[in-house]
Amino acid sequence: MTDESATAVAEPIKATVQRRKERDAKKPKKQPPYHVILWNDEEHTYEYVIAMMMQLFGYPVEKGFLLAKEVDTQGRVVVLTTTREHAELKRDQIHAYGKDDLIAGCKGSMTATIEPAE
Repeated sequence: MTDESATAVAEPIKATVQRRKERDAKKPKKQPPYHVILWNDEEHTYEYVIAMMMQLFGYPVEKGFLLAKEVDTQGRVVVLTTTREHAELKRDQIHAYGKDDLIAGCKGSMTATIEPAE
């Protein structure tokens, strides 16, 4: 291959590589994931947790039950991993969900926090 033909082949390749770099630079960066963590207490029933998981997260009864069981036995459970903004919204929705009507002494919603997923 002569120098002229090598240059003729290399130029379009360089242009393609440059366009891809520019395109990739314009792509939005992925946000780091966050966990929404539900904390156990003795003021809420399994029924409450299941209903909350169904209403706020769209989970089926079976998943709601598994999450309720884990928070009861382990003291905490990750209910969702998502972007920080969405995690904050879900945490706030848990806090606003209200008290458990099945327990007379229930004073309010369950506690939830968010933390970076590792």
